[in-house]
Amino acid sequence: MSETPRGDRRPWRRDDERGRRGGSAGPRQARRAGGPERAKPERGGKPHPAFAPRRTAPPEDGQPDTKSVRPRIVDPSVPDAVTGKELPRDVRAELRTLTAENQEFVSKHLVMAARLIDEDPALAHRHALSASRKGGRIGVVRETLGITAYRVGDFALALRELRTYRRISGSDDQLPLMVDSERGLGRPERALELARSVPRGTLPVAVQVELAIAMSGARLDLGQTEAALAELEIPQLDPDTAYSWSPGLFDAYAAVLEELGRAEEAATWYRRADIATAALQGDAEDGDEEDIVELVAEAESDDLAETTGPDAPDPDASDAEAGEADGAPAPDAPGDTGTEA
Repeated sequence: MSETPRGDRRPWRRDDERGRRGGSAGPRQARRAGGPERAKPERGGKPHPAFAPRRTAPPEDGQPDTKSVRPRIVDPSVPDAVTGKELPRDVRAELRTLTAENQEFVSKHLVMAARLIDEDPALAHRHALSASRKGGRIGVVRETLGITAYRVGDFALALRELRTYRRISGSDDQLPLMVDSERGLGRPERALELARSVPRGTLPVAVQVELAIAMSGARLDLGQTEAALAELEIPQLDPDTAYSWSPGLFDAYAAVLEELGRAEEAATWYRRADIATAALQGDAEDGDEEDIVELVAEAESDDLAETTGPDAPDPDASDAEAGEADGAPAPDAPGDTGTEA
């Protein structure tokens, strides 16, 4: 189980007014003027089992046991080289509401969670849990915990933390992960309902793509394979240009085609996903920070011609239609630039 912050829960005091104004206040009202009410003995002079003193075996050394009932939480170690200043400036700005000591503690564990999320999600999750103990009111901390919980398969915790992040930050950027968490909990109908709760055109393009993939998965969960394919036929499904989100979108589209028995088309889109991945990686190695790569030179013209039949989506037509329908920007919207692969 995860350890989450307690928030502003007020501790109960003996003179708490809540126990004096009538109504049920639980055990706190079961008091007499002379002290706490005692359990009445049953027949035979024995006290009721629920009120009998708990008996514990004496320790071997004869000394009273003073160990805490709650388990001690051991934070994962952080290398000495990690200072917390490795975080982006905007993240560090969020942490300034913490004390200096807590700020350093939380920032170091956030750095480790980010570094380990791919190679060791379980350890990354432990770091995120540690950060949440002292930074639970910070949006980026709850976001990080939600992401790591998702990666280790704790979808209930992921959904709870991402909802909290959404409430704190007002951002819908993690909506696709929330939808997928609903799927992970076996609730595809709820997933689709959640996905439709936000106008798609108000989301960043990358989030729109991720949301389409999550919604397609929910359709597959419901056995609606044709609808799953339709969810992915969005303007960003452009075989000639690779954005940072293109490999995942192409791969998801290929998987649904495969489910429909359209093996040749699926193979083509799988190949396009591989080409997009290689092109984006090569562009990153060249030091280009753009997230767009033209793929016309990468894909052979024969391969592109294989899926230009009536069953394949027309990128140009879908760009125009979808753009008019929900206001989503086309992949080659002004301001985006591409590089030849």
